[in-house]
Amino acid sequence: MPSLNILRYPDPRLHTLAKPVAVVDARVKELVSSMLQTMYEAEGIGLAATQVNVHERVVVIDVSEGRDKPLVLINPEIGWASSETKINEEGCLSVPGIYDGVERAVAIKVTALGLDGQRHTHEADGLLAVCIQHEMDHLQGKVFVEYLSPLKRSRIKTKMIKQSKSD
Repeated sequence: MPSLNILRYPDPRLHTLAKPVAVVDARVKELVSSMLQTMYEAEGIGLAATQVNVHERVVVIDVSEGRDKPLVLINPEIGWASSETKINEEGCLSVPGIYDGVERAVAIKVTALGLDGQRHTHEADGLLAVCIQHEMDHLQGKVFVEYLSPLKRSRIKTKMIKQSKSD
């Protein structure tokens, strides 16, 4: 599978609202395979289809130590989130080299289709819960830096534009 090009903030395509996947077919399975390859090559722990300019509700995640337990979420929906929140340091493959604190629910319950086309429910806490919430934001057209102050966001945007010109 070919690896995909990851959009970089402030690319306006990152703000596109993802559409639901109608059916889990060979095309979607190939997309998932390419997304996983791209995520592993970029040394990330999560990737949303929006980040590779495919505006469908598909997320891949692997927070395992061995990088061998991928989680595929198609049309994910958070059914429950704990009222307890925590600020965690987050980074993003679309905003390379930038890390900052974002407040998120400590635990969540998410329902999504798997590669088998069946609906599955996953309970998550810790890093997995943070990652799922982060990637689901991408499906809503939201990048983690949008949780930061306008001043921080402006500085990050300037830095990313400078980086893209020197690449």
